[in-house]
Amino acid sequence: MKLMCPNCKRDWKDVGVEYKRKKSNGIDYACKHCKSKRKPVCDPPVMGKRVLVIPDTHFPFAKKGYLTFLKKVYDDYNCDTVVHIGDLIDNHYSSFHETDPDGMSSNEELKASFLHVNELASVFPNMKLCLGNHCVIPARKAFSSGISSKWIKTIKDVLVENKCDVAGWEFSDSFIIDDVMYTHGSGRAVKNRMIQESTSVVQGHWHTRSSVEWLINDKCRLFAMQLGALIDDSAYAFAYARNFAKSFKNCGVVIEGKIPIIIPMEL
Repeated sequence: MKLMCPNCKRDWKDVGVEYKRKKSNGIDYACKHCKSKRKPVCDPPVMGKRVLVIPDTHFPFAKKGYLTFLKKVYDDYNCDTVVHIGDLIDNHYSSFHETDPDGMSSNEELKASFLHVNELASVFPNMKLCLGNHCVIPARKAFSSGISSKWIKTIKDVLVENKCDVAGWEFSDSFIIDDVMYTHGSGRAVKNRMIQESTSVVQGHWHTRSSVEWLINDKCRLFAMQLGALIDDSAYAFAYARNFAKSFKNCGVVIEGKIPIIIPMEL
């Protein structure tokens, strides 16, 4: 931890002088810049982030009012970082579930999705986006068809080419912030991922699950936060889940990598 002059706050290695007293073993201190004789102090550590976590939105099938809800949570909790944990868009027209023949065409659905993306980007111009399984459906279908990835555009390419204002967004499978992993959640329950990765984890993907579980012992204090989704369950894109439990409508906040909070959306 860095030392600094308690008076002028400058780095002690640049301005500090230390010398032994002549008649004792004590040490005296002096600042070359402000002439203070006070003992240097530790520079307070940089505080961690206050992260707003957005679960699955599946554009254009998001729940009405979701963006107003997210903006309020961001402001209420004084957040400074935003992470979307995947399935930004649904890609129902190319889904691995049965597609609705009376639904929107691929072109219509994408145009509607881009409108939602721009609305989200207008409120959160700087955001980290985890790649969800629905975000990469076209690439997965191409892979199954034997098409090289060299022919395939990324979701970032598609959004940029369609004039979505996402220049301030980062795209990745996962992000680590204050020693917490943020990821979509495909393949593993959140508690298993926390244990196997030996780190706190926040994930989505499982729309009907929402919880915070802890692992606390003499060596660590880890949490596993599972968020639901911000989708309209009545949309035709989710007809495959008509007999499932309804999704949890919520978002999350993680304070300095230590305090996970689940905030339900008022319906």
